[in-house]
Amino acid sequence: MTDAATKPLLAEAARMQSFIAFDFGMKRTGAAFGTRMLGTARPLPTINAEGKARFTPMESLIGQWQPDALVVGIPYHPDGAAHENTTLALRFARQLRGRFGLLVFEVDERYSTTEALANGARDADAASACIILEQFMRSLDVPDLGATT
Repeated sequence: MTDAATKPLLAEAARMQSFIAFDFGMKRTGAAFGTRMLGTARPLPTINAEGKARFTPMESLIGQWQPDALVVGIPYHPDGAAHENTTLALRFARQLRGRFGLLVFEVDERYSTTEALANGARDADAASACIILEQFMRSLDVPDLGATT
């Protein structure tokens, strides 16, 4: 997540304070809100809607929480290869950008659901969104080891 193309976006994200993350699913989409000040995320209601219908509850969450940006978990196979849901999640991220006019950051979400279930989550989708968001916020606090002084 720190290649040359994403460094300017991460620098901008480092100035932002609040985020909503989504763990995209075809039938359910987990959601979480978090702030950098606390460094933690709290689950929001999982969105049980498909297609365009999912954007109405998302609009409500965005209006209520007023995040600086959005974060979307992008699924990959364990070896890092893309699959059908990778393409769908990337499309979802583009739709969020266009619909809400906010920056949308994409985060590799491999194993987030497994971790959520291992931690005893009652709502694995919302817990996965929390994991995705906390991972993203931690990445903003990592110093750029490639920078020269």
